Amino acid sequence: MPKSRRVFSLLLEDRKAKLVQSRRRPGRYELSVDGIPQSVVSMTDPTDLEYDYTQHIARVMDAAAEPGAPLFTVHLGAGALTLARYVEATRAGSPQLVVEFEPTLYEAVIAALPLSPGTDLRVIFGDARAVADAELAGEWMGARFTVVDLWDAAVIRHRVASQEFYRRVAARSAAGGVVAVNLLDGHPFEYSRRQSATLRTVFDHVAVVLDAEPNDDEGPLGNVVVFASDEPLAVATNPDLLGVPHPHTLHGDALTSWIAGARIMTDADGTDSPDPDDPIWD
Repeated sequence: MPKSRRVFSLLLEDRKAKLVQSRRRPGRYELSVDGIPQSVVSMTDPTDLEYDYTQHIARVMDAAAEPGAPLFTVHLGAGALTLARYVEATRAGSPQLVVEFEPTLYEAVIAALPLSPGTDLRVIFGDARAVADAELAGEWMGARFTVVDLWDAAVIRHRVASQEFYRRVAARSAAGGVVAVNLLDGHPFEYSRRQSATLRTVFDHVAVVLDAEPNDDEGPLGNVVVFASDEPLAVATNPDLLGVPHPHTLHGDALTSWIAGARIMTDADGTDSPDPDDPIWD
């Protein structure tokens, strides 16, 4: 790899983070941790999103308020701030809050890829569960859209995926606020089904979006996004919201059938997300 493409390389305790510029697409950068891609950012057009799951979340963001209207957005996990940049590009001046565990990585990303002038973004450094467990006051209250993207390299730890955690996220959300949880899973989607069952105990409305065929027993590991709210979700009421070709969207009776007997996840009965290096995904 030509050195000119590598923007930075950092050691974060026992992990390595790297930011690299695209060879073929100038102005595009990929952040990875331990070789696992975390974020792709276009500095020339922040609305040009690389991954399907970020596109799905962005479309639901678009429907969360009138076009261009401010949207108080909370990002649990910063990465390279792909969706924070999207919010600023589409809803300039929207108040945003980031909860990020790695201050060194965050500061390196901001130094290398500055936010656009006028961006109203605050950051709380710390463990998202510890911040969520803190007294319900301060900056993180009344979120209208919350993105839960809490990866420890390639794995989501169960303490930030439990019923107790989601209850705290819900308590910090505005009435009718939307929560988007980014997961990684594959058939038989046991982890995603448990997460969906868990979120259904906290929120009145839940919808699952996945690009893989949900019943394909040879389907690959991929991103699964679970949306939750106490108000009807646009992703469930507007089939064309996510564009064509339509990803698989499960809600209502179809989601109930898909979840089947999946157990909810609690602090005492939770599991980490599937490890992509597990041989079952080969």
